[in-house]
Amino acid sequence: MRRILPLAAVLAIALTTAACGNDDTETGAAAAAPASSSATATPSPSPSESMAGSDIVDTAVAAGDFTTLAAALEAAGLVETLKGEGPFTVFAPTDAAFAKLPAGTVETLLKDPKGDLTQILTYHVVPGKVLAADVVKLDGQKVTTVQGGDLTVGVDGDKVWLTDAAGNTVNVTATDIEASNGVIHVIDGVLMPQ
Repeated sequence: MRRILPLAAVLAIALTTAACGNDDTETGAAAAAPASSSATATPSPSPSESMAGSDIVDTAVAAGDFTTLAAALEAAGLVETLKGEGPFTVFAPTDAAFAKLPAGTVETLLKDPKGDLTQILTYHVVPGKVLAADVVKLDGQKVTTVQGGDLTVGVDGDKVWLTDAAGNTVNVTATDIEASNGVIHVIDGVLMPQ
C-alpha cells in the first residue's frame, strides 16, 4: 500500500497528552464525508517519496496536495502540536477532498478555528503509529480518534475505507507515508465527527 498523510488533532493539550502515550502501534482509523465507493490502495512509495526525516506537517506541505489542510491546521493552532514528538497517525484529506464539501464550508470553519474546525481536524488523528499492515487487520472495528469520536474501519482485499460517526464513508487512497513523528494515510473525503 502507498504511504499517505492524514491529519487532524484535538486541542494542543489533548494531542500532547496523546503523544505521551504508548509508542507501540495502537488501533485507529478515520471515517470521512460522503463518498460511498472503495478505492484501491496503491503500492508503497519509493524511497524518494518517503520523507521519514520530516515531521507530519512538513511532509504534508512538501507533498503539495494538502494546502487546505495545512491552512486549516495553521488557523486552528495545531501545527506545533503535529510537529511534536508524537507518534501520530493522520488520515489526511487532499485539497480535492476539501473541495467536495458544500460551497463556503471551509471558509465558515476558518472563521471559528477553535470550534468545529479543531473538532474536525482532531477527528482525523489517531494516537500512535498505525501502519497499513495494522489497519487491514481492523475490518469492522472501531478506532478512537484524538477528538474522542470513533471511526469504523472497512477492509476488502487491498481496499480500505473509513466510516465516520454520521455514517459517511471515505476511501484510503495512499498509505504509510512515514514522517519522523508518525505516519500519514491519504483519504479522499473529509471525516465529520457528527
